[in-house]
Parts: sequence; structure tokens; C-alpha cells
Amino acid sequence: MDPVTFGFILYLLLILALGFYTSRLTHSMQDFALGGNRLGPWVIAFSERASGESAWLILGLPGAALLSGLLELWTVIGCVSGIIFSWYIIASKLRVASEKYQALTLPELFARKYDDGQGAIRIIASLIITFFFTFYVAAQFSGAGKVLNVTFGITHMQGMLLGAVIIVFYTLMGGFLAVAWTDLIQGIIMIGTLVILPLVALLEIKALPAIDFALDSSTLFEGKTGLAAVAAAIGGLSWGLGYMGQPHLVTRYMAIDRVENIRISRRIAISWALPAFFGSMFIGLTGHFLLSAGVLSHDGTLLGSVAALPDPEKLMPIMAQNLLHPWIAGVFISGAIAAMMSTADSQLLVSTTVLTEDLVYNHIAAMREKMDILLMGRILTITIGLIAFYLAWQSTDLVFEMVSYAWGGLGASFGPALLLTLWWKKTSKSGVIAGMLTGTFFTVVDVFGQWVTARFSAFVIAFLVVILVSYLKPVNKSESDVDSYGS
Repeated sequence: MDPVTFGFILYLLLILALGFYTSRLTHSMQDFALGGNRLGPWVIAFSERASGESAWLILGLPGAALLSGLLELWTVIGCVSGIIFSWYIIASKLRVASEKYQALTLPELFARKYDDGQGAIRIIASLIITFFFTFYVAAQFSGAGKVLNVTFGITHMQGMLLGAVIIVFYTLMGGFLAVAWTDLIQGIIMIGTLVILPLVALLEIKALPAIDFALDSSTLFEGKTGLAAVAAAIGGLSWGLGYMGQPHLVTRYMAIDRVENIRISRRIAISWALPAFFGSMFIGLTGHFLLSAGVLSHDGTLLGSVAALPDPEKLMPIMAQNLLHPWIAGVFISGAIAAMMSTADSQLLVSTTVLTEDLVYNHIAAMREKMDILLMGRILTITIGLIAFYLAWQSTDLVFEMVSYAWGGLGASFGPALLLTLWWKKTSKSGVIAGMLTGTFFTVVDVFGQWVTARFSAFVIAFLVVILVSYLKPVNKSESDVDSYGS
């Protein structure tokens, strides 16, 4: 057995063992959704980071940097800024609010905060989350197919199927505890991949014969000028807006054991994000030079140019196989699978929880009386996984494109509503509903796409709509506020 295969199998056995172990600790929906609020700052920080940065950070962003060069620096700056902002502005207040309202999910928090007796917020929010997360999980399955195809020569379809089965299985078994503890391991492997691989690539470039490796400064805006250059920069920076509205990330804030530990988790998460994002971009930039120099090969074929690479999102595993010792390459390729699993499992878990807790349990009384809610959660995990697998099978989009769509939709639908709920006491139930619907609509119907990305336009419009509608239909007396919460 070759080292890459051995390392990958060892990694899979480890996370599956964690799934079995944590299944013994999962006895209720509180355990399944938030781990019973038993997890400390290190696990929460690594879980939030590993869940937040999926196949797109390991495969998508290097592929984009390979094609677009320094233009992706705006994406890196936007993402790091969004992470910092979310941990400082959202985390502590949300942890306190979720405990006050005994909420397991974001829709449940909105519903209890705004006394949503008719369940409109729960239903709308749950359907939005499930819609966008299904595309997001499909992107992770597609990414798994690419990595396993490059690594073991199996078909893309076989790779997707293997990745999907593993992810659904251990999410099904252990719920949040399985997801969080595997995220800790996956986050460590991911940061190793994103730091060491670009450093090795730089050493390889330095050892090559003299060649002009200078990047044209215009690539910072991809050759654009004026308003087009501004729009290109905003497009990258707008990734940062999405962090406030990602249900699978804000769930980590809700799940930490004590609000006081948010400060520790924040430092760990930011320390992880800085080298990870810049490392991901440098994989793409150094990969461009290595391909041009003709030192990378795949399946015995020398890749003499960027154009010779059939799929830019396969760059990372190809570089790992060419530049690293087989044992290390096996670990780092497992890191790529780790990135996909850590996000897909979290999204499956959140989708399952909101459907189970916010739709079935609260609105379908007959099923609530006849079926164990934890069993229902596990059935829905399998169902969503199957739908996501079908979408991944049918889609021809790159991982980067699918993640961009889902990320923008979730960020615009929930980011403005959550931010204003925590910080503006005049935010009303009607404003929250209007904001969620607006964010979804302007993501699906991208009316401003020719000028600026929907990640930006949908967020800004939704933010303004929450404020406007909250003024027109103000807070009812029954709607509490969270302005006394500490940060």
C-alpha cells in the first residue's frame, strides 16, 4: 500500500472512530445540535474555522488565484476582515441571546426573540437555510470527487460517492460532538497544508533556473481601471460580509461552554485565518510559476503551462504529489478532504436541526407525537445528503462558483437580520422577515450582476430593507430586546 493511500485510510478510520464514540454521548436534540454546550474555546475556534473554510479554500481559492493572480488578494482581505468582525461583533452577544431564549438554531432565536407565534420566521428561515445549504454541501461532494480522482485515479463520481457516504455517516452518528471534534483534527491538518505547501513551492521556485517570476501589478485589478477596478475589488472584499449570516458558523458561537471563553476562541480563530488565507492564495500563485516552468506532472504527463491543467481546482493535490514526500502528501491531501468534510458535516447538521426543530417539531404535531425527534433528525440528514449528492452529480459549476452562490445567499439573508437584531433595539419581526426574503431574492435574481457581485448588492439591499420595514412596522410590546447584552 502506498503512503498516500495508507495516510488517507488512517485518517478516515480516525474520524469514523470519533463518530462512533460521540454517538454514545448524543442523547437529545440539545446534544445533537449544540453538543450540550460542553465544548471549550479551542475546539470551538478550530471547529468554526474548519467549518467556515471548505473545499473552496483548499481547491477553489488556489484555482482562482492560478487564473486571476493577485486579484484574489481582495478576497483574502475580505474574508479575514469578515472573520475578525464576526468574532468581535456577533459572537458574544449571540451566545448570551441564545442562552436567554433557549434557542438551538438561528431561526429559533429569531422566533423567540420576536414572539413569532404563527411561526412565519421559523418556516421562512428554515427553508432558506435548507435551500442554500443543499448547494453548499453539493460543492463539498464535488470537491471530494476532484481530490480523490487526482489522488487515487477513481472517477469523479466514485470520489463524490465515497466522500458523501463518509460525511453523512459520522454526522448521523454523533451530531455536533462528532462534527466539532473532527473539525479540531481537520483544522490542524488544513492549516498545515495551507502553510507548508506554499513554502515548499517557494523553495522549489527558488531552485529553478533564472526565470521572470514578476507579477504584473495590473493583476491586482485584473487589468481593469476606474469603476470596473472598484467593482472588482468590492467583489473580493464582499466575501467578508457573508460571515455574519452563515448559520453553520454562528452556531459555534451559540455552542461554546461559557461566554467568557469567546475571547480565547477569537484569538485562536484569527491566528488560524491569517496564515491559512494567504497560504491558499500563494498555492495558486506559486502553482502558476511551477506550471509555466514545466515541473509539475499528472498521471505521468508533464504539465507545461496553466492551460495544460484541465481543471484549475485540482492544483493543490497535484502540487502536493509533485513537491512533497509521499507520506506528507498523503496527510495534506487528507487535509483537502478534511476541508470538505468539516464544512459539509456542519451544513448537514444545521439543515437537519432547523428542519427538525423549527418545522417538524413546532408545526407538525402529528409527527411530533409519533416519532422520536432525534430519529427524525437523522432521517433528514440522509435525505438532504442524497439531494446534495444529486446536485453535485448534475452540476458543471466549479466549487468556487457554487460556494460563492450559497455563501452570498446565506450572508445576505441572515447577516443584516442578525446584526441588527443584536445591536439595534428597534429591529422588528417584520423587518427581519423582509430582510431574509430580500437577501434571498436578490441573490437568486442577480439584477446588479453586470456592475457588482450579488454577495455585495443583496447584503446592502437587505440591510436597508430591515431598517426601513422596522420603521414602517415597529417593534411590538411583546418583542424583547438584547441591548443589555455584553460584548
